[in-house]
Amino acid sequence: MLDFLNEANWWCLLLLLILAFLLGWFLAKWGLKNKYKSELDDCKRDNARLKNASNTHAKTTFSSPSVPETPKADNNIKAIKTRDHGGVAVANTDIAGDTPKLNFDSFGKADASQKDDLKLISGVGPFIEEKLNGIGIYTFDQISKFKKEDIETVTALIKFFPGRIERDKWTDQATKLMNK
Repeated sequence: MLDFLNEANWWCLLLLLILAFLLGWFLAKWGLKNKYKSELDDCKRDNARLKNASNTHAKTTFSSPSVPETPKADNNIKAIKTRDHGGVAVANTDIAGDTPKLNFDSFGKADASQKDDLKLISGVGPFIEEKLNGIGIYTFDQISKFKKEDIETVTALIKFFPGRIERDKWTDQATKLMNK
């Protein structure tokens, strides 16, 4: 009989622990829900307002100081040509009138089929080579013919290490590599 009471006590204790856990879990969930209810309502209201801001037919009847007014979207689609039909990068694109244009008449045009390994020039790594190829510079011949204006334009277009071309003497290196 004594063994039965000990076993029953253990089962009662286990049942009480499970009930205490469930009661604590439900109370915590209920308490957090009430604690953050107002913040959750504000978020839902702000999200609804943001979704309706782009819809011209929707009229919101409330305002929230936390969400700024969104300006009307311009429905004109503007496309900028960056690649030719053959997939060759177009370097003479002028986006806003302030982007410098390369003067290919000064140093010549080339395409990917004529590409030299520009990484052989000291100071040109894979990243800069990719940038140069992206603006239409593929060969040592082109780099060897750079004038001061071309160097300034290329520096502005690749947006990387101003003064690098003069400092590393790319034009001299390209001339030597071309003659090899």
